[in-house]
This record gives sequence, structure tokens and C-alpha cells, in this order.
Amino acid sequence: MAPPLLHIRDIHLTFGATPLLEGAELQVGDGERICLVGRNGSGKSTLLKIAAGLVEADKGERFVQPGTTIRYLPQEPDLSGYETTLAYAEGGLAPGDDHYRAQYLLEVLGLTGKEDPATLSGGEAKRAALARTLAPEPDILLLDEPTNHLDLPVIEWLEAELKQMKSAFVLISHDRRFLENLSRSTVWIDRGISRRQEEGFSKFEEWRDKVFEEEERDQQRLDLKIKQEEHWMTYGVTARRKRNMRRVRELAELRQKKRDYKGPQAGVKMAATEGDISGKLVSEAKKISKSYDDRAIVKEFSTRIQRGDRVGFVGPNGAGKTTLLKMLVGDLEPDSGTVRLGANLQMITLDQKREKLDPNDTLVSAMTGGRGDTVIIGDTSKHVMSYMKDFLFKPEQARTPVRVLSGGERGRLLLARALAMPSNVMVLDEPTNDLDLETLDLLQELIADYQGTVFLVSHDRDFLDRICTSVITMEGNGKWQEYAGGYSDMVAQRGIGVEAKKAAKSEKPKKDKADKPDKSKPEAASSARKNTLTFTQQHRLKALPEEIDAQQQKIAKLQAELEDPNLFSKNPERFHKVTEAVGKAQEKLEVLEEEWLELEMLAEG
Repeated sequence: MAPPLLHIRDIHLTFGATPLLEGAELQVGDGERICLVGRNGSGKSTLLKIAAGLVEADKGERFVQPGTTIRYLPQEPDLSGYETTLAYAEGGLAPGDDHYRAQYLLEVLGLTGKEDPATLSGGEAKRAALARTLAPEPDILLLDEPTNHLDLPVIEWLEAELKQMKSAFVLISHDRRFLENLSRSTVWIDRGISRRQEEGFSKFEEWRDKVFEEEERDQQRLDLKIKQEEHWMTYGVTARRKRNMRRVRELAELRQKKRDYKGPQAGVKMAATEGDISGKLVSEAKKISKSYDDRAIVKEFSTRIQRGDRVGFVGPNGAGKTTLLKMLVGDLEPDSGTVRLGANLQMITLDQKREKLDPNDTLVSAMTGGRGDTVIIGDTSKHVMSYMKDFLFKPEQARTPVRVLSGGERGRLLLARALAMPSNVMVLDEPTNDLDLETLDLLQELIADYQGTVFLVSHDRDFLDRICTSVITMEGNGKWQEYAGGYSDMVAQRGIGVEAKKAAKSEKPKKDKADKPDKSKPEAASSARKNTLTFTQQHRLKALPEEIDAQQQKIAKLQAELEDPNLFSKNPERFHKVTEAVGKAQEKLEVLEEEWLELEMLAEG
């Protein structure tokens, strides 16, 4: 077996009086694809910085094979000191590296190389940092949250690019789909130590749960052993005559082992305060349009959203997702068309920019809205310190200013504030940013149990698939289309995923290396389907999604009628008619879905 290119072992690091890492290890071999997982605050990013040589551990060893090149992508890249994005990207190149690749990657990622780093948005800065990190094609890539601030086209492009690169990489991300598609090994940081499994992220949660179950069984056995030893100390015949000092020492060691045990970190406790039931209609848009500076953002879009729907909005950054969402919830007037809101709507909003947080507020004041030391949740009040604990905040953070909280902590704070308010409509604009995977799981479960309506803007494909009953996506030139199901369903119906915004293309340099990567550009990440259908079949393929959606709505309406517990006793004839109608409708739905699937496969063939 070849020796690893990078190996850090027995890593210990303490911040203040709190140990962060206590014997962690990470080794990276040639071409390995490793995901590094763990709760927020577990030390993942710190371990990656130690691997990159940017942070020195209190104790431990770091070995790098001579001649191995390593590049590190930070969560928050610092572009200060560079005049242009190209200068920044080329700053990561070594003598002998191809300088054209830096320019090529910037262009693929939607930048020209002439941008002033001081004027970049978070997404643009992350794109420039990706170009800098990937351009040298190093032996090892250390990537800390590479998908943060990126839109779906770039995420899918980056996924394809990493798959075809020869570099080994260690990846930290909260994007499940990204981790599942790329990783082959998993390193789990938990309570200061590392564990490794030679399987990708898709097997992680099953593995983690087994570890916790085994630990719980070990603790139960330890408790039983302590009880047996204590019983012997009290009632044993030998103990009454003369204490066996070996048994005394063993009991002391068992008790110390129990005291030293650190159980799994407690999870966030989430519960939404649900308001009164809204009307059946939540929002109805008829041919709404919106333009800015003569550019059509939304053009003649119509939809009808009803109570209980979970609607996702997807598209590249700057496409107008938030604009469309604001029109549908009544926060923005359309230039033309009408929006009708339902009755008795109580909305809570979680915005991606964290704009509703005053950076000078303390954590307690932000939690309570400056109203004393209690939080009202539904009909009950809860002390703010207890509510803070539910969202993993420590008592000593009570007076911490919001401005010094991490991104994940600000995300949890906004969730805590929003969920305490009565609501029957949730408006979630990029809620997954900076949240760890366990918190995302709980948020998903909460939304699944929520009786109201959810509007969700997200670039997280897995989260969209788990949550949404329909997805609204940009088709280009201000056109938006609604598709039944989650993100994967939308891709299956549409034939392609989210495409990048069309932009003026600069002339491509005539180099062999430039001719290869067309297929990895965000706008070409999904190739157009082959046109092997007749005109009638093409027309049918376009019409089928609407027919399937209408049939699903018909079935839902019939099933809602059957949910009346008194229907059979009041009108048995009607009960039998509706039951029969549901069966026929489901049969028809299966026929339509089979027809759509056959045409889709024929189109792709």
C-alpha cells in the first residue's frame, strides 16, 4: 500500500480552557475523495487548517510527502491586496503552472478577471477563490464549504469538475447531495476525536447511529458493573473482614470512567408555533410581470398556491427568485397582473441576508425582541436561557453581541426567533446556509409536520427533494414554470437542471486546453436531449406534466373527501362512489406517468 500524501495524527488543540481536538487524525492518499463531517463547532474547519499548515496544533504530527502540492479553500476567502480577480487567481499558481487555466476557470465561473475584489459579492468572491484553488490542479484539495454562496448551476459544474480531476480532496459541506455524489471515504469528528469509514457520505448516518447505540450499550454495561462492585463493597464477605484494595481501586476507576464519558452532543430542539388555520387559498397569481431597467424578471406568470403546499423556487443567482417570491406573498407589487392573497394569513420570514438582526443586539435581546427574559411560544412562556439551550447556545453567550456570532449561530438565532412566532405560512429564503446536517434534518422534520404553507428558496437539491410538493424554476427571458414534485422531479420533467443566466461571452482563446471543458461549463452541465420524437410525441411530452399534476390534484380532492369520518354513516352511496373514483383516478395517473416515462426515455435515447 502506497504511503499517504498527507498525514496528521494525534492532533490536540485547546481554545481557552475547552479542548477542541483530542487525538484527531486525518490521512489523505493519492486520488482519495474524503468528506469531513461533524457538528458545527466540532473542529472540522480547524482540522482542515492544521492539514493545510495554517494552524499549529498544541500537540501532534503533520507529515507531507516531499513534492506534494496542497491548496486550501477557506469558507470566507480574503481577496485584499489584489487589484483584480485574475491577479488573485494567479496568486495561487506556482512556477510551471499554466496561467491560462486561472483565466479559463474565472470565465467558466462567470467572472472576467478584471473585477475589483473590493466590490465583489459573497458568491463572486467564492467563485474567484475556487478559480485560485483549482487552477494549479494540485495533488490535494482541502475544501471548506465550497458550495456556500454558489447557485445551482455552479454547484453542479463544480461537482462535475471535481469528479474528473485527478486531485485527492477533503471536503467539508452541508450540501448532502454534493457529499453523496463526490465522497468515497468519511472522516467523522466527534467529541474531539476522529473516526474513519471507507464508504461515502450516503452510509454515514447509519454508521453514526450504530456508534451511538454501541456507546449506549457500553454505558449500560458500565453502570451494571459499578452496581455489582458497590454491592460487593457493602455486602461481600471479604469486604466485611478486610477490604480488597484491588477491588476498591477498580471501583474508583469505573466511577472515573463514567464521569469522564462525554455523550453525543445534544441536538437542536425545534418546534414551530402554529397560528390559526389559514383559508384554503394562500396565494393566486394571474399573469404577473416585473421588470427592472427594461429587463424582464418575471413575465406573465400564473399559479395557485393552496394551504399545505410546499413550493420551492430555483434558479441562478440574480434570476429573480426572491422578486417572484415577494410578489406571491404580497411584499412587492407586480408591474402588471394580479396577486390575490388568502384569508387569515400569518407569515414568518427567514431571510438569507440575516437583515433582521441588529449586530449590536445581545443574544438574549435578539431572542426576546428586547422584551424581558421570557419567550412566548404558542400559549406558554419559556425562560430565554432555556430556549437558548434548545438551539445549542451556552449560558455564557447570553450577553454576546450578534455581530460576533458565527454564520451557523446567526442561522440558529433566526430560526429560534421565527419559530416562536405564531404562523401558518413560512417564507424561507436560503434557510440551509451555515446550518449543520443534523439541524437541517430537524428543520426538514419540522416542515414535514407543519400544518401550514411553505415558500422555500434554496440551492440545496436534497433539501428541495425532501420538502417540496412543487418547484418553480426560471426558463429564461422572464419566463417561470411550475413543476410537480421536488428538484429531481423537476429535472426529470424538464430534461435539464437549472441553467446559468445567459451572459455575453468573451472570445475564447485558441488553445487546445480551452476546447475540452465546454461540457463542464455551468450552462452546459446538462446536455440537451436528442430530438428523436415526432411532432405529436413532442407535443404530448410537453402536455403530460400538466395532466399528471391535474390528476394528482383530483386524487387529493377525492381523498380529502374520504377523510371525513362521518361520510360512510351519512351517505354510504357517496362513500362507495368516491372510493371507486379514487381507484380509477390512480389507475389513470399510473397510465399517464408510464406514458411520460416512455416518451422521456425515447427523447433521451
